[in-house]
Amino acid sequence: MTQTKIAILLLLSFSISLICGCGKKEEEIDAEFQTALENAYLAQESYQRCWEFVQAWLQHADPKSGLIPRNLHESSDLWNAKDAAADNYPFMVLTAAILDKDLYEGKMRAILETEQRLTNRLDRLPDDYSFAKEDFVNEEIDLEAIIFGASEYVKDGLLPLTEYIGETPWSERMIDLLDDIWKHATKTTPFGPIPSFNVEVNGELMQALSRVYWMTGDQKYLDWGMRLADFYLLGENHPTRDQEVLRLRDHGCEIVSGLCEVYVSTAYAEPDKHEAYRQPIYELLDSILEVGTNEHGLFYNQVNPITGEILDKGIADTWGYTYNAYYSVYMLDSVDRYRDALLQAFGNLHHYEYYDWERGSADGYADAIESALNLYNREQVAAAEDWINSQIHVMWSMQDSAHRSGTEAYRGTGIIEGWHGDGNFARTSIMYSLWKTQGTSLHPWNKDVYLGAKATDKGIKVSIFPEIAWEGILKFDYPRHREIFNLPMDYPRINQLPEWFTVERDQQYELIFKNTGDTKRVSGTDLVEGISISSTSGEAIFIEVVELK
Repeated sequence: MTQTKIAILLLLSFSISLICGCGKKEEEIDAEFQTALENAYLAQESYQRCWEFVQAWLQHADPKSGLIPRNLHESSDLWNAKDAAADNYPFMVLTAAILDKDLYEGKMRAILETEQRLTNRLDRLPDDYSFAKEDFVNEEIDLEAIIFGASEYVKDGLLPLTEYIGETPWSERMIDLLDDIWKHATKTTPFGPIPSFNVEVNGELMQALSRVYWMTGDQKYLDWGMRLADFYLLGENHPTRDQEVLRLRDHGCEIVSGLCEVYVSTAYAEPDKHEAYRQPIYELLDSILEVGTNEHGLFYNQVNPITGEILDKGIADTWGYTYNAYYSVYMLDSVDRYRDALLQAFGNLHHYEYYDWERGSADGYADAIESALNLYNREQVAAAEDWINSQIHVMWSMQDSAHRSGTEAYRGTGIIEGWHGDGNFARTSIMYSLWKTQGTSLHPWNKDVYLGAKATDKGIKVSIFPEIAWEGILKFDYPRHREIFNLPMDYPRINQLPEWFTVERDQQYELIFKNTGDTKRVSGTDLVEGISISSTSGEAIFIEVVELK
């Protein structure tokens, strides 16, 4: 039994005495507040694990530059964009943004400044950097490798950071990288020059360009995205009609989501182009369902879409990344078969408990859990909820034990496996915490103050349990997809941090403090900026938030 499960059982056993200590009868604290209290323990374990991950990795930063190495094994002397910057560092930043303001504004930002000063090589595009040499690893510039690294950094790291924390030096870095990638677009096509013929790069770029277009309002980003979509959908490079290999796991599946993100954007911004894309998009998605899924509705790693041959029978841990694309098109065009395909996969997740997603790596579990969690946000199927709640404990256990060969030295340190994939552990754990808190957060965060929430048909119920005397503010989430990225709809996106309970700034809400019976009327802006909370040690706080019509 995990520490979390033991904590929950203990909590349930003494929660009645806590409630009575607050002067309220047991029956007044209903099941929804109890669920929120249980969620608080889960969310706090998740955040604590992320905190330990950050502190452990900072111990291995290069002493002189402060940069985070690619891994702690054969690449401990190396910083690179596609791994260290894309997969690990951004989720250290995200953890700090939620849990430690001083670390976020201090060391995390300093690392970004140092990174740009030391690693920018081709305009603002970074290259591999050796700590020992205090210089670039390679004497010659490899444009293909530099563009690949920059596209990875943008899509895997800087996009999710921006989706949560908004316009910051990290979002500026993201836009600078996109601009310079396209400054060096040298591949000739009938539709104009593009930066790469690599489907992963182009899929990542279409995802980023679609979102940055809405964020900035600058037409060039959508034009670049449509140029890539034209190359695949309107030319002779259709991923299922013209290509003999289609990879449906990461490092390949990005093309499916990228094309569908451009398709969504053109529906609102370029209707003629959207109509031109419709048939080839449906052809792409229907072909993948026909030849790329197993009997449970999950995707094979790799297929030949022309012959139907399964080239790699392994099941993609990133199955939800591809279903993001299907669900986006369902939301836009009401194509029921695309939603039905996802629901089939959800109904079969029980076949994949303790599944060996990626040779036992925590990274495989992170991608698979994220796959379910992001889409559960749209389709709250009980089977998917049960699967997520069980499998997160499997992933967490990998931080506690040397589950992979060569990781014995990391047992109990906070490091998971000692490579850049550790950041994905934190990314998924943060997503899980945001679900269990329904997007609420306490500031300052404290490991001894537990926060959880449960959505209701009227709003949300929040439970706070401090083991120490504590005072601070409780903040609520807002429609980030609209306020940060200006997106016309909240379609599911790779590495998105889903929105759960969100408040509208100009809407009025009623706060009902169950401990005292007091009520308070506040605006959505008040909730986003935070309401003051204080408690003595061991005094649980129960707050219901109701949207006023």
